[in-house]
Amino acid sequence: QVQLVESGGGLVQPGGSLRLSCAASGFTFSTYVMSWYRQAPGKERELVTIISSGGSTYYADSVKGRFTISRDNVKNTVYLQMNSLKPEDTAIYYCNANSGVPGLSYWGQGTQVTVSS
Repeated sequence: QVQLVESGGGLVQPGGSLRLSCAASGFTFSTYVMSWYRQAPGKERELVTIISSGGSTYYADSVKGRFTISRDNVKNTVYLQMNSLKPEDTAIYYCNANSGVPGLSYWGQGTQVTVSS
C-alpha cells in the first residue's frame, strides 16, 4: 500500500524556518520524481518545488533562494527546508510522488504551515 506521510508543519514567526518531511512507502521511491505543492485558503494548489530521481531540482520563483528540497533514497524520505518564511507562505503543504506514467501519482495528506506573528 502506497503511503506518503508529511510531518514538520506548524506555526512560525515571519523570518523563521521549518523543515518538512515526507516519508514514503509502498513504491520504489528512488525512481519517482518527488514534489512539494501548497494550497492556501481560497487558492488553487500550486507547485513549490521538484526533485528528480537523479537529484535535479526546480523551484517556483516565489520560494527560490529560501526553500531547499532534498531526498534520501535510503530512508525513502523527501525534505523541504524552508527559511526566511513569509506570511504568504502560509498554506497546507502536500508531498507528491510521480512515476511519469499516467495514473501513477500519489499524494500525502498534507501538513499545515502557518507563518504569523
